[in-house]
Amino acid sequence: MDGIVLAGLLGGIGGLTRGVVGLLKALSLRRRILWAYYIITVVIAVIIGIFVGIIFDFDPRLSLLAGYAGTDILEGLYKSFKVSKVYVRKK
Repeated sequence: MDGIVLAGLLGGIGGLTRGVVGLLKALSLRRRILWAYYIITVVIAVIIGIFVGIIFDFDPRLSLLAGYAGTDILEGLYKSFKVSKVYVRKK
């Protein structure tokens, strides 16, 4: 059980680190900060850190990296599948 907690903690730290970078960017550009989005990404980073920890025998470095990069990967997937228009071809 301790390995799961450590993996989740390190994943969360990775997500927090990435979130702080995003917060600093938003503050420098004077944009509105979406706190709910920030919290959700950190929670997702914890979950990703746990799963990567389980898969790779609780290597703390990988959990930390997965927490940092994992939410970025999920954001990229979301943006790539986000459809703005749907075209229907007639036969």
